[in-house]
Amino acid sequence: MHYVTFGLRDLHEYGNAYYEYLALRKRFFVDSLGWAIPHDDQVEMDQYDNPKARYSLVIGDEGQVLAGARALPTTARWGETTYMLRDAQAGQISGIPADLLNGQIVSKSMWECTRLVISPDMRGMKARIDCLDLICRGLVDVAEEQGATELMSLSNLWLLRALKSLGFDASLMSRPYVNADDGHKYAVMKIPAVRLDRRVAPNVVPQAAGPVRQMQPRLLHAAST
Repeated sequence: MHYVTFGLRDLHEYGNAYYEYLALRKRFFVDSLGWAIPHDDQVEMDQYDNPKARYSLVIGDEGQVLAGARALPTTARWGETTYMLRDAQAGQISGIPADLLNGQIVSKSMWECTRLVISPDMRGMKARIDCLDLICRGLVDVAEEQGATELMSLSNLWLLRALKSLGFDASLMSRPYVNADDGHKYAVMKIPAVRLDRRVAPNVVPQAAGPVRQMQPRLLHAAST
């Protein structure tokens, strides 16, 4: 498997991968977690899927989308929309506390990552942590290409442990809270946008990516929120 990154301008280069990612989001966030977010019978898509967004997807050996995440600069604005956490601070998103962060973050150096999902079909610790690692490689690529130095995400607390196990210097930016839709604990966390060879030594040493952004699976654990 390998990862790809793209935005609205070049998503056509990857066939129906973007649509498959939206379908995977619907399958997990709506069908499994029961989130009250915009969707139809096939896909989940919201106001942050706009021309400012970039995506990191994991593609399987048969061309199927196995996992992915979305990234937006904290300087983003599309109509009345900025990025998820900033809009939540303004009271525009129900279900996310408005006081998670101290002040608004609007900086070219920080990007927000959302809708991180790994297919339920990826079973076992080995496959799931590999997907997470590849997602993160793509997100770091996106951040570095745009001159950003940090990535933040409102995510399930499992992600903090998983990121640390991959060698990222992950830290919390907010208190945890319980999501009313699914009953899980979430918090805002961040990592430096640092490529693999410059990370802190992980618990399990990952294999470096080749020039075609491919890797062999390794063993660890991560859930798919």
